[in-house]
Amino acid sequence: MSEAGRLEVPVWQTGQPAVLRVVPADVEGPVLSEEVRTLAERLMARYPTRRSALVPLLYLVQSEVGWVPRQGIREVAEILGLTTAEVEAVATFYTMLKLQPCGRFVISICTNPSCALLGRRRLYERARELLGEQAERISEDGMFTLEEEECLAACDKAPVVAVNYLFFDRVTEERLEQMLASIREGGVPEASRGGVPGELKDVSRTLAGLGGGTVDHG
Repeated sequence: MSEAGRLEVPVWQTGQPAVLRVVPADVEGPVLSEEVRTLAERLMARYPTRRSALVPLLYLVQSEVGWVPRQGIREVAEILGLTTAEVEAVATFYTMLKLQPCGRFVISICTNPSCALLGRRRLYERARELLGEQAERISEDGMFTLEEEECLAACDKAPVVAVNYLFFDRVTEERLEQMLASIREGGVPEASRGGVPGELKDVSRTLAGLGGGTVDHG
């Protein structure tokens, strides 16, 4: 089997490319500046063992780069005294950690039965029409990544769309068009719960435990 064949990852039922071990581009290090490494030390101090901070440190990398490149994986491994394989095993498990270049806003459309019965397929198709097929990785303008989500756990609010992991309930095609247009114009709409979604880097900083990913409207 060729090297390319050995490393190829299947396309899952969502139709979205699942690139786990090979990314089309990487970045030159260091990803984490000395200032950010100080933040990393602060995060690790919250846990009884350093390796417990693995996921927060990966989000910290994502907050700096906008995704988690292999260089970031190597730096996290070095900080925690782990192998790159141990860090990669965790990074590939969590879908909110992006292992390829990603848009500033991740648009997640739920695929599960409640949303499917109430029009999620047409929502997804309409999003692709508006953003372009390349948005399943990153849109041409760098603004968006479009993905299908297995379940957003809000079945009574179907169909549900998440923007950088904040939920918008009972989204129609017209509402979806308005949301995407507003984001492009710099007026990110308020989610049904949780405030106004921040950009992915800001949200990743919040997920790392450092705050600042949304605008809270009380």
